Amino acid sequence: MGQGGQRVGVVGLGCMGMSYAYDPHGRDDTASIAAIHRALDLGADLIDTADVYGPHTDEELVGRALAGLRDRGFLATKVGFVQGATRLRKDGRPEHIRAAVDASLRRLGTDTINLYQLHRVDPEVPLEETWGAMAETVRAGKVRGLGLSDVTVEQVRTAQSVHPVTAVQAEISLWTRDALTELVPYTARESITVLAYSPLGRGFLTGRFASSADLPADDYRLVNPRFQPKNLAANRPLAEAVRKVADSRGVAPPQVALVWVLAQGEHVVAIPGTKSAHYVEENTAACELALTAQETALLDALPPPSGARQ
Repeated sequence: MGQGGQRVGVVGLGCMGMSYAYDPHGRDDTASIAAIHRALDLGADLIDTADVYGPHTDEELVGRALAGLRDRGFLATKVGFVQGATRLRKDGRPEHIRAAVDASLRRLGTDTINLYQLHRVDPEVPLEETWGAMAETVRAGKVRGLGLSDVTVEQVRTAQSVHPVTAVQAEISLWTRDALTELVPYTARESITVLAYSPLGRGFLTGRFASSADLPADDYRLVNPRFQPKNLAANRPLAEAVRKVADSRGVAPPQVALVWVLAQGEHVVAIPGTKSAHYVEENTAACELALTAQETALLDALPPPSGARQ
């Protein structure tokens, strides 16, 4: 992680869907905790959550899962989003950061967070002020490293001028490649780790969602532009191409999609989300797969998806 930081598995575990956004009424804490434990057993030790997931309940769940196992997990959480009455709002005020880190530590049942990430930059607060407050958490021993999520290269540079950046989160998958143009090359040069979230295209690249009817009720993806019926139909060839490669190799489609993401750089860590120990096993098996030049060329040539990212 970062320059000379702790080593982590190249596949980690995103925990958002355990209690938030994806099928929130299908929550199963027992299965989720089992998934976290299986991830640790397999070396997928970067466990990623955020204070806004739930809100707050996801951190509590992760804290329970890591009780007695804290030294085996690289714990990453985020700050900067607050759940309002009807929608999320950004809050990068220094006073919010100072209060939020203590609340996260309590919910997670730990005295140190491995990676504390700014979920989104608040346009109403200078990034230098937000990042300065986050740097205070490192000096206080509450946090070991700092990260940013969904940012530009210029924003990373601004943060670096205040305090080192350990990691940057970006959505990277076969249907979201924006970060590959500037951000991924820049972070490689700067020895900053990239955490690729939604590396399976929010589940679409697994091939399990042929239509919106396959999504659970109240699932966030029902309002995501790319999952609307017309766009979903137009995007189906992307999932079919992944399945074609997977079938030819005798592996699962998620493994093909993940290994393509991992091939974007040695500093890239994929954090697919799941609450199933079975899918944790399937996802981590991607580490054993290498694409051929022909397979890589086929996947690289896939067209951009239909519909906005969010």
